[in-house]
This record gives sequence, structure tokens and C-alpha cells, in this order.
Amino acid sequence: MTTYSNRALLLVLSATAVATSLTAATVPTAQAAPAKSGVSVPALTWRPCAQPGGPAEQECADLPVPLDYADPAGPQLILAVSRLRSDRPEARRGTLIVIPGGPGGAGVQRLTQKGAALSKEMAGAYDLVGLDPRGTGGSTRANCGLDEDDRYMTSLRSWPEPGGDITENVVRSRRTAEACARNGGAVLRSFTTANEVRDIDRFRQALGEEKLSAWGVSYGTYVGAAYAQKYPQHTDRWVLDSSGDPDPARVARGWLANMSQAADDRFRDFAAWASDPAREAEGLRLARRAEDVRPSFLLLAAKLDREPKATTTAGVALTGNRLRQALQSALYSDASFEQTARLVLAAQDPAATPVLPADLANPLPDQDAAVMVAVICNDVRWPASVSSYRRAVAADRVRHPLTAGMPANITPCAFWKDAPAEKPTTITSKGPSNILMIQNLRDPATPYFGALKMREALGDRARLVTVDHGGHGVYLGNGDACGTGKVTEFLTTGARPAQDAYCAD
Repeated sequence: MTTYSNRALLLVLSATAVATSLTAATVPTAQAAPAKSGVSVPALTWRPCAQPGGPAEQECADLPVPLDYADPAGPQLILAVSRLRSDRPEARRGTLIVIPGGPGGAGVQRLTQKGAALSKEMAGAYDLVGLDPRGTGGSTRANCGLDEDDRYMTSLRSWPEPGGDITENVVRSRRTAEACARNGGAVLRSFTTANEVRDIDRFRQALGEEKLSAWGVSYGTYVGAAYAQKYPQHTDRWVLDSSGDPDPARVARGWLANMSQAADDRFRDFAAWASDPAREAEGLRLARRAEDVRPSFLLLAAKLDREPKATTTAGVALTGNRLRQALQSALYSDASFEQTARLVLAAQDPAATPVLPADLANPLPDQDAAVMVAVICNDVRWPASVSSYRRAVAADRVRHPLTAGMPANITPCAFWKDAPAEKPTTITSKGPSNILMIQNLRDPATPYFGALKMREALGDRARLVTVDHGGHGVYLGNGDACGTGKVTEFLTTGARPAQDAYCAD
């Protein structure tokens, strides 16, 4: 559910190194309270780790966790964890964990990015902590050994060929699944939502906390909901920001499929911005009327399907699918509209050379691609019928040309070699009523209609704050004072709307 970039690593363990050293992982000697399994959880040894652009007080530590929780005393992985201690100990009431999106987001990086703003909002009420899930950031990682061409966003996202043919997508998906099975090993197979939930609880124990509060974003809302389902007694104040449909039969696959309608719903914000007379003076106006932006964009994408255009990145042309992916990424935030408008204008100008966004110009590192694929494929079994994907893509392209069938297309999960180790969590209304959901009306990644499914599943456990805004991520993300205020009030005072609430833009 997130956009990916290269991440600064605090600790990198390759799959080969992990395979030879899992049983000899170095852990602190101090012990926290024993886990329910009877195996002691090592205490954390904190060290300063201020990072560029982040809070000066940020600290980091290494948390050992079982490769397999069925064998808690067996081989261990190392997870990178981080914290910002409350600067007002007298006001501190607990610990709040930031749960990143993805799959593939890193909690240490998220704390670096949002720590200062979150600390200001919390006014000392919490120690703030984050955890890099398995396979991300400074935690134990794994490789699939994918070719560079298979690690571009337009490859990892299965964009059909011009005209809708998916033959190449089928070949690439099979190749990716085979590479991950061949090279990923037990470490890659352990990348699941269920294990992230267990790892968070192991982190809680190592912190010596009876309960955690949480702010989960995007895929992190699913992780947070799954944690609240498995460990309700350990939840304090729980915020789910930008939720997807938790239907266990369609985990990940349903999230992807929902992005077709979500892009249509969000595009009107971009069209209004790109046709605004204010863009004229900026040299960024794409049309004089909002209703003309969409057909103009589709015509340009179709032209680039036929005639890709050279860019400033040698060997990486601007194709129709790269333009579509650039738009899909830009819809996450109004701040990206300008870059996309410049790309469109450069593509239209015969004398201009387009500049690709970094996430389109470069392939992802193999380890980032591996975790992005592995979690969604390990969590749930996907349909294997190629013909069913062909039919779905053909229908989706007609209904939603902006996404051209990509959200309905085949992925490596169709050919995944290992069946899910356990069933996905079913989210229910059983548990304490301590969850606040917040959601943009026009979210291109986790659309509002999907979030309503999460709201329905949670029942009286939750309240939903709806924000009349576009983009992905609400709290400390889009500048909405109403939504931000309600989340901050809940986390700092416990006050939550008595019923679902609405914030006008």
C-alpha cells in the first residue's frame, strides 16, 4: 500500500549470512520478564542513533525474535527497533508504537520522519517506538535474487501490455515466484503479518509494558487490527489511519483490486488542480476544464504505449505504463501533483526530455522487492487460474482505464510455492472499545469503501472519523486540523467521539 524508496540500513544481514548465523545471533545478556512460552525475552540495550532529518534524541536497539514461534528457543532473527523517550516524564502515561505501511515500510524510518511532529502532538504523554518488520530496514533481510528488470515498480506492479495482453506478466510472475522459492529460504517464508503481530508483542515484552498504544497507517492498520484481535488485553489507545478491507479471503488481493475505483475517485482532485487558472502562471495547467484532464491523460498514455519517449535516465524510457504508475503514485499526496504535471507536459512537448521520479527511474533493491512480494504471498493463497486473470484484466480495463487493468492482474502469488502457514486473521467486534479509525474520503490506495468494511468488522470496538480530503494517510499527513485534533485528543486524553464523526475539508 506504500511507495518505496532506498532506505538507510542500521543493520543488514543477507539471506546467506542469516542462514549460517541464525543460531549464534548476538543478544544482550540482561533479561526482561519471561514470555508466556517460558522463554525469556532479552532486555533492550539502547544506543544513540540520530539520523539525518530526524530527532536528535532518537535511540536504537536490536531485538532478537524467533524465526519460528513454534520453536521459540530455536534460530533467532534480529529486528531493528527505535524509540524517542518522553521529554516530560511527569506527563508520561505509556508507550505508543508507530506501525508502518507496506508491506515493506520500516518503523525506524517512520519514527525518524514523524517523530518530531508526533512528539509535539503528544506533549510527553508517551515514549514513541518503532520496529522494522522482518525483511525491512535494519532487520534481518532476505533475497529473492530477482533480475533488475523485474524490480522496477512497473514490473512489481503487473501493468498489462498495450491492448491488455498479460502474457509477459504471467511469465514474470512465475519467474519471480520461482526465484523467491529458490533463494529466500526459511527467512523469506517467515515474512507474514501474523509474525509481525507476534514480533510487536515480543517488543512490548522487551519494553516491559503491559499495554501499548498504537498509530498504524495503511497496511499498518491491518497489522494493528490483527494485533488487537490476537492480544486485545495488551491494547491501550489504538489508531488505525487509512484502512483496507480486512476480508480474510481477499487479504492483499482485495486491496489491490480496490485501487481501480480508488484511482477514479481520487483523480478528480488532480483534475481540479491541473485545470485551475492558478496553474497558468506556473506553467503547469494541463487543461482549461477539469473534465478535459482525464481524456487528455489517457490519450497521452496511449501514445506512449506506441511510441515510448527517452528520458534523462539512460535506458529507461517513458512508456504509457510508467506514466500511469507515476500518476498512481502521485495521487497519494497533493504535494506530488506538480511533479506529475511537469512529467505530462514534458511528454507532450517534442523538444523536452522528461525527468522520471526516482521510484520509476531506478529498480528497487532486491531485498525490498522480496519483502514487498513475500508478505502478501505468504499471508493467503491467491487464485492460480491464468484465464481468470485475463478475464478480470479485460473487464477492469474497460471500467477503469486510468489503471489499465493493473489492479486485477496476475502477481507472483499465483505461482507461490509454499502454502500459507496459517489462516489470515478474521477481524471481529470482540474486544475492548478503544479503537479510533480515521480515513480520507478519496484515498487512492485504501479507498473509503474498503475502510467501511474494516469499520463494520470492528463494530462497537471502533469509531470512524471521515475526512473530506484526498490522498493516502491522514494524521500528520494532509494538514487537516479537524482530523488531526480528534486523533491527538484521543491519544492524549482518551476522549473519543461518541459516534462516527465527519470533518469537512
